[in-house]
Amino acid sequence: MKYGEKIVNEFDVEKDLEIWPNEHNRNYLIKMTLPEFSCLCPRSGYPDYATIYLEYTPDKWVVELKAMKLYINSFRDKHVSHENSANEIYETLENKIKPKYMKIIADYNPRGNVHTLIEIDSSKQIKER
Repeated sequence: MKYGEKIVNEFDVEKDLEIWPNEHNRNYLIKMTLPEFSCLCPRSGYPDYATIYLEYTPDKWVVELKAMKLYINSFRDKHVSHENSANEIYETLENKIKPKYMKIIADYNPRGNVHTLIEIDSSKQIKER
C-alpha cells in the first residue's frame, strides 16, 4: 500500500480532522470546492462522483485544508448514498467547528440519466423549539 492510500484508509475523523483557532473577530466567508469527491453506491457498489461546494462563516474554529482533503478522500471506499454523504459532511463540520453559517452543495455526476444535487444551508434550517 502506498503512503497516500494508507493515510486515507486510516483517516479517523475524530482525531485526524484538524481544526485551528479562528484569529479574526469579523464575519468572513470561507469557500472551498472539492471536485474529486467519490464514494460507492450502497446498492450496487458502483462509484459515484461529485463536486462538493462548501462555504462557511467561522466562529471560533476553522478546518485545516489538508485535513479536509483527507476527510473528503476517506469517502472513496465507503458505501453511502448521495443524501447521507452530504449530511455526514455537514454534520461532521457543524459539530467540529460550529460555524456561524454553513452551506454544502453535493453536485453528483449524472448516472443512469439522473443528476442529483444535495444542498444543506444553515440559514434555511428550521430551528426546533
